[in-house]
Amino acid sequence: MSGTPISSNHPPLPPTTEDDRISWLRLLRSRRVGIATFYRLMSEHGSAASALDALPEIARAAGVENYAPCSEDAARAEMRLGQKAGASLLFIGQDAYPQRLLDLPDPPPMLWVRGQISILNSDMIALVGARNASSLGTRMARKLALDLGGAGYRVVSGLARGVDTAAHLGSLQTGSVAVLAGGIDVIYPAENAGLAADILKEGALISDQPVGTIPQARHFPMRNRLIAGLSHSVVVVEAAAKSGSLITARNALDQGRDVLAVPGHPMDSRASGCNILIRDGATLVRCAADVLETLSGESQAPVQKSLSLDIPAPEPEKRAPRSLRETAALHSQILNRLSPSPIAEDLLIRDLRATSSQVSPALTELELDGRIKRHTGGLLSLCP
Repeated sequence: MSGTPISSNHPPLPPTTEDDRISWLRLLRSRRVGIATFYRLMSEHGSAASALDALPEIARAAGVENYAPCSEDAARAEMRLGQKAGASLLFIGQDAYPQRLLDLPDPPPMLWVRGQISILNSDMIALVGARNASSLGTRMARKLALDLGGAGYRVVSGLARGVDTAAHLGSLQTGSVAVLAGGIDVIYPAENAGLAADILKEGALISDQPVGTIPQARHFPMRNRLIAGLSHSVVVVEAAAKSGSLITARNALDQGRDVLAVPGHPMDSRASGCNILIRDGATLVRCAADVLETLSGESQAPVQKSLSLDIPAPEPEKRAPRSLRETAALHSQILNRLSPSPIAEDLLIRDLRATSSQVSPALTELELDGRIKRHTGGLLSLCP
């Protein structure tokens, strides 16, 4: 064998039998075998089964004694868990495998997928941003997703709180794709379990992690790499100077994708990453039309250049007097949604899905505490 790594432009033929699929899964799940090593072993030994046979000796030569590859029982157990979760295992080389991932130097050999597999080769745009997004940030993300979906693009994001959640909500009707940091059966954060179920109706969930994997910090950069890889362009909506969203942007640039960013107030740390991207040459985004112009090179008439981000207000509800814990939680929610850029009080109340009678006393308390500032015209902002 030549020992030349398998090129993503010429992926290996996908497994055709159950035994071959189990061998592929065993090889990738074996200790110390990452994606690059998987392809090298496949190239050197011709098949996953042969590579598995050679692994103990390869490990011994590297000074690792008593090495045992992933067992067949463990691989079959993962297959059963995936099937129980309603997921399918896609292998590189299959028609349904996302073709844009082949642009990566080391695309995942296999992906677990739930939902509408047919949309994975649709045109996608990634929307990513801060977990502690402001009210304006989440409104912007939701409106962008809605308009981009209406223009025929699928929106892909990471199912995190904040901007990711808003992006998925805005694209539910047109097909949203969520890339998970953990296993295909592990929804994180747990509060987005309902959203994940809604995504499955028109969209899909994707993971390259073993079924049952609880997401850890080291998994998120790998998730971000896939988000960028699936997309034509990556749009960043609120991101700190050091954040996962900027990792996604760097991945996108490395992969030859366009990077776009929504500008923010210079005093809002949540916008500092976006402002840095724009300073360094990223396309400034005011609305979906700016994104579509970048993709096509010409103006997209059907998309209105507007930031009308109205979300229906919830029905009023009666509540008992707030406890100290509820008051603290409400204060935290308000502060997280405000930024140095003034926002209308009624829009804040809508975003909180609360009533004026619930929020107004809290606003007064925060104003007296010097945490927020009122402006003319019913606008609110964080105190600098």
